Amino acid sequence: MKTTWILFKKELWAYFNSPIAYIFLAAFLIIGNWLFFNPFFLRGVASLRPYFSFLPWIFLFITPAITMRLWAEEKKSGTAEFLLTLPVSDWQITLAKFFSSLSFMFIALLLTFSLPATVANLGNLDWGPVLGGYLGALFLAGAYLALGLFMSSLTKNQIIAFVLALATSFLAFVVGADFVLIKAPSVLAPIMRFLGLGSHFDSIAKGVIDSKDIIYYLSFIFIFLWLNVRVIERRSWR
Repeated sequence: MKTTWILFKKELWAYFNSPIAYIFLAAFLIIGNWLFFNPFFLRGVASLRPYFSFLPWIFLFITPAITMRLWAEEKKSGTAEFLLTLPVSDWQITLAKFFSSLSFMFIALLLTFSLPATVANLGNLDWGPVLGGYLGALFLAGAYLALGLFMSSLTKNQIIAFVLALATSFLAFVVGADFVLIKAPSVLAPIMRFLGLGSHFDSIAKGVIDSKDIIYYLSFIFIFLWLNVRVIERRSWR
């Protein structure tokens, strides 16, 4: 655990040692606040549900940008070979990278807490869906990051890693969306709804914390972290 903690701190500080992290955070906050407050006073309702409805779409572009360098850059620069010769397991390295990126997203979400604080001062805010929305956003971010980390392990090119993560995350999110299920065969619709990241996020964002949604996200994250470790164990990128 000590080794994992050291690797975790190294990866996390790597974000803040570059101005790119601050650009990401600024863009995330500015875009999110603008999209929320632009129609807020026209709606006249003290609710953050509109914010959590477009947050997954912002994540689609933010999370691939965060994960694209985690393996691809190390492979291209040759530091991955040195890292994998250290007396640490592939799981420790993968978990350190995953939790560092998840911590970065947690910080980004934490900075948005001024939104519910402002809305609560303007009206009678129901905190149940707010807390559920943040919990769902964290699980969704974890799923996106695990998927993006796996895609980064498949290539040495950061742009390719970004595009792969963006495309697969989009498919994983919309496969259970209503506008997709309308045209889906009735036999496949329940399966597609269960597999979709979006349907589980919508459930948690409503303030309904169901164990099946939590288990789904944890399973999704574990599967792609496991696949990541399998790729690293093969060393097929050398």
